[in-house]
Amino acid sequence: CFCFSRPTPVIRWIKEGGELPANRTFFENFKKTLKIIDVSEADSGNYKCIARNVLGAVHHVISVTVKAAPYWITAPRNLVLSPGEDGTLICRANGNPKPSISWLANGVPI
Repeated sequence: CFCFSRPTPVIRWIKEGGELPANRTFFENFKKTLKIIDVSEADSGNYKCIARNVLGAVHHVISVTVKAAPYWITAPRNLVLSPGEDGTLICRANGNPKPSISWLANGVPI
């Protein structure tokens, strides 16, 4: 967030509709740079940089989208059944974009 004016503006950051991530937010370069460590999908959203001095204020909105490779919510587990028994296999995954789940038996789609 680089804003040039006289007198020098005070920079402030907010996350629209939420709070800046607690204990993971750091400011650098006289608050011109907002740094978030250990980013998660919940950190997606609009961040607003506000520069203010005695003569007025300006702001800019930065849209942040956190992408995530597929990851297991509940990984499938091996199942041992006897003939005639019923079995249930559960596969729960998430990511951004949301992954599609495919089932195969011996390499052949079911």
